[in-house]
Amino acid sequence: MVAGDSLPSIRQLAKDLQVSVITTKRAYEELEKEQLIDSVVGKGCFVSGANKEFIREQRMKRLEEKMMDIINESKELLMTKQDVIDHLTLLFEEE
Repeated sequence: MVAGDSLPSIRQLAKDLQVSVITTKRAYEELEKEQLIDSVVGKGCFVSGANKEFIREQRMKRLEEKMMDIINESKELLMTKQDVIDHLTLLFEEE
């Protein structure tokens, strides 16, 4: 989804996920509080473009978790830090 995309109605999402409307409403309220969605009376909810820094931080956190997986796996393979850097550099240059 990108900024401006519409979200399903609270009732529709609750039905699709088979959860209560109250739970879905709370989730939408939390997303709006975090500025991840915008609510427009009579039109619905939409993906916000306002909180790009928060989204970037979340993506960076996921990337760091993946990098930790790579570090742990490389240690099991007895790779040095330089081996990992060299391999990453090689893969990065192939792009």
